Amino acid sequence: MRADLLHLAAELAARGEPFVLAVVVRREPSSSAQPGDAAVITANGAYHGWIGGACAAPAVRREAERVLADGRPRLLSLSPDPAAESRAGIVALPSSSHSGGTVEIFLEPVLPAPRVRVFGSSPAALAVAAIGKAMGYTAELVAPGLDAAAAIDRVIRDVGDPAASMRCAEPLYAVVATMGEFDEEAVEAALAAQPFYLAVVASRRRFAELRESLLARGVAAEALDRIRSPAGLDIGARRPEELAVSIFAEIVELRREASAPVRSNLVPIAAPERAIDPVCGMRVELVGARHVLELDGVTYRFCCAGCRQRFAASPADYLVAGSSAGVRE
Repeated sequence: MRADLLHLAAELAARGEPFVLAVVVRREPSSSAQPGDAAVITANGAYHGWIGGACAAPAVRREAERVLADGRPRLLSLSPDPAAESRAGIVALPSSSHSGGTVEIFLEPVLPAPRVRVFGSSPAALAVAAIGKAMGYTAELVAPGLDAAAAIDRVIRDVGDPAASMRCAEPLYAVVATMGEFDEEAVEAALAAQPFYLAVVASRRRFAELRESLLARGVAAEALDRIRSPAGLDIGARRPEELAVSIFAEIVELRREASAPVRSNLVPIAAPERAIDPVCGMRVELVGARHVLELDGVTYRFCCAGCRQRFAASPADYLVAGSSAGVRE
């Protein structure tokens, strides 16, 4: 893979920006793409690299949007005869390439690591943060008076610090394990961050008391009803590490059951408006189309210079049955 793409991917990952890595894994003549050709497609649709000509790029960009939306990789086939390429585990799409070749491209989403924000300095809080870090989460600990903690990405020393209640672009999971110290403040800060999951480590009796206290402080009952307490799945946990395992078992269960909420905090990518290339039938984005021609007051957009040239040479050949080139998706 090209070094500049590796550097770009590393920079995006370091900034926590989602992107798709697209790699050509198979081709049949006469596709211009070769196995190993790669591209990086960012969340705003920017396209870096090479995985085929102008006819392939729009289809790859559209599928990249879907990959980022659901977080699942795809194997994409672009072929003049998609029915012949259709099989389990592959997305077969028609190719308008005039070369007539087939190319298969693997699209892999690279998403920011989910974040676990733990409130408290109790043994349970430290265990949850440590296990979260070991599972690949970005681990934050909100613990007044604690200067640092081993294997934790960040320690926030004041529950009143805006960072304790800050929302995140990546999925956020929060656990309050304050054990009687600043319980109300911790729950309020956690709720303000709008996490996908919030659990409070407490007995049923203690949480009932905490709930009444929070209601008296003006916290909405609907918000409190979404809190999970006792925290974690009932696996008979006794030690702090076992409790942490039960909490992450519950988080994993929720992530696997949910189809989209795992990334529900992320801003959805708006689908661009598109027109139809009257020559090959490919969908072309309206904004930023490079190959454009105006005829009798109608603007036509094309996937490549070749389609534009064919149309310009004989528009009637492509408009006999009426063109949908100006119709938006």
